[in-house]
Amino acid sequence: VQLQASGGGLVQAGGSLRLSCVIRGRPFREYAMGWFRQAPGKEREFVAAINWSGSSTYYADSVKGRSTISRDNAKNTVYLQMNSLKPEDTAVYYCAARADYSGSYYIYRYDYWGQGTQVTVSS
Repeated sequence: VQLQASGGGLVQAGGSLRLSCVIRGRPFREYAMGWFRQAPGKEREFVAAINWSGSSTYYADSVKGRSTISRDNAKNTVYLQMNSLKPEDTAVYYCAARADYSGSYYIYRYDYWGQGTQVTVSS
């Protein structure tokens, strides 16, 4: 199973970005998906997750109301739309897949990880 994240970049505070993550190697619908991020000098932290069918989503308090996770099972892709970006959102963003119906807040519950995409928000 391979995950490939893309869509990061440099954006001004208040701007938006949409991250994408394509999964290859197994049927996408078998996986719950999550997004995590890691800022320099900090631990990797949960951002958002979505269940198998897309009917349930979960968000960290830090991004709730500003971000939307979604998935297109026909395209084997999960998205993270981020709006009203802040400098503190600057981090490498990772997508992860969990061989389970439900998403999770916990890093250790994910089975596969993408390579990460850099998001930098300037003030």
